[in-house]
Parts: sequence; C-alpha cells; structure tokens
Amino acid sequence: MNAKSPLRKSGPGPAAQAIAGVSSPVTSTSAPSSDKLERARQLLDGGELSLTELSAAVGLSASHLQRRFSARFGLSPAEYLAQRKLGSLRSALREGNDVSAALYDAGYGSPSRVYEAGAAKLGMTPARYRAGGAGEQIRWSVTRTALGLALVATTARGICMVELGDDAAALEARLREEFPRASLERVDAGRDEFLAPRVQAVADALGGGEREVPVDLIGTAFQKKVWDALMKIPPGQTRSYEEVARQIGSPRGARAVAQACAHNRVAVVVPCHRVVRGDGSLGGYRWGLPLKDRLLQRERAA
Repeated sequence: MNAKSPLRKSGPGPAAQAIAGVSSPVTSTSAPSSDKLERARQLLDGGELSLTELSAAVGLSASHLQRRFSARFGLSPAEYLAQRKLGSLRSALREGNDVSAALYDAGYGSPSRVYEAGAAKLGMTPARYRAGGAGEQIRWSVTRTALGLALVATTARGICMVELGDDAAALEARLREEFPRASLERVDAGRDEFLAPRVQAVADALGGGEREVPVDLIGTAFQKKVWDALMKIPPGQTRSYEEVARQIGSPRGARAVAQACAHNRVAVVVPCHRVVRGDGSLGGYRWGLPLKDRLLQRERAA
C-alpha cells in the first residue's frame, strides 16, 4: 500500500483561512456565540482541526467552545469530527470506492486509525461493509410473536437486525438487501444456543416483557447515542423527541433524534416505539403506527 497523507483540499480552505487570520464575518470576538458555534461546525466539516486550532479560529476559549458545542450539537468537537469522517467513509464504501482511497479521503491517516476508531462503529471492517457484509457470518430466524412475525439476525457480537411484519419472505428480502454479500444462515427456532435466547427475548418484548440482550449496532456516533438513550426508557413509558434530545445534551436536536429512530434496524430491542411527539401523538414508526400503538398498549398493560 502506498503511503499517502490525509486528504487536504487544494488551496486555503475555510479552516486554513480561519487559522491564518483571513477575515471572516464570524471569527471576531464580537460575533454572537451561536454564530461562532455554527462557524466551528462548518470548519470541522471542511477540515481536521484540533480543539486549540478551532477555538482560536472562532474566538472562544477551548473549554468554553467544548462545553457550548456539546450543548448545541450533542457531541464534542472531537466526536463531531469522528462522526463526519465515519460518515464520509461509509458513503464512499457503499459507492464502491477503493478501500484504501476511501480511508485516506475520509481523513484517516493510516488504516490502523479506522480499525481503532471506525470499525467498531461500522460493526465490521471497512472492506466487509463496502462489500455488503462479505465475510460476515450472520445467523437468522423468523419467529411468530404476539404481534406478528419477527426476523432476528445476529453476528457473533449480538443482534444486528430485527425486522417486523406479516410476510416471512419479505422479511428475509430486507435482510438480504441490508447484507447482500454476508454469509446468511437460517436457523430453525430453538436450534442454536446463541441465537435461540435472542429470538426468545425479542418475542418476549413483543409480548410486553423485557429482557436485555447484546446488540451489534451499526450507526454514527450520534445515532448510537440516541439508541443508548432509548434503551434506558422503562417499558410502558414514553419520551418525546425533545426530551431525548435534551437527555443526550442536544436540546435543539429533536429532528435529528427522529431521524436516528427512523434508522434503527433493531426493532423492540432498541425501543424507538417509546418515543413520541411532544403533544403525545405517536409520530412515526418504521414498522407502522398500528404496531407502535399495540406495542405501547401491551407494555402499559404488562
């Protein structure tokens, strides 16, 4: 593999201009703090800055910037940068780009950096993710529950997907669409010591019960922060999108919370059905509002 440096745009980009002192309407100390936070976010979108460089560029102390940025966006500047890089890597890999080029273009200085910081968030190595899960061993089963059929799929690390519906063939098709080149092994319910208890846990949850099981979540840092918060909502209770946003330190992030819920692939185990609108109405649900309503009713009655 040829050694390359992280991708840098030709010419002085916004980050370089700010550090070099090129005039900018939001880098003066008189600019409103909210404008400076937005400027900091834009600089992180355009390049890789340290906290010291970023604070100097926007005219805030490092500690103040760290605190206010986290409150505004729900992530520290370092976490935001890591999420942006991971998102760029995921997009490039899904588009079929060369793995080495995708790594460096996303800003990872060496392959080891993405395996340290990115592979766990991807849920598999970059090469496997780009190849639709090629080389990944996924066992799955379909079980009938109190609320219909549930497909439960697991890697060696835990549940990676739970799909709900009434058509077993359609559920399998969704799994194969998500992991088109993984090694998918269907296992009859109860015949796999690792899969069986996880299938039963999903069935119990759909019946109004609650059991903790390991999960293998694939998402951005922000999405995983939201999903972690959802798993802490007690059965039978709900939280609004705004409440979840405040809980994770992103009080203006209600819309982003809703998007994270929509991207949840692990129904019931990651209970996005427990998140509703501020007025108490159900909002959205990937598997349909009637099922969301029935899930909440069963949990409240349990």
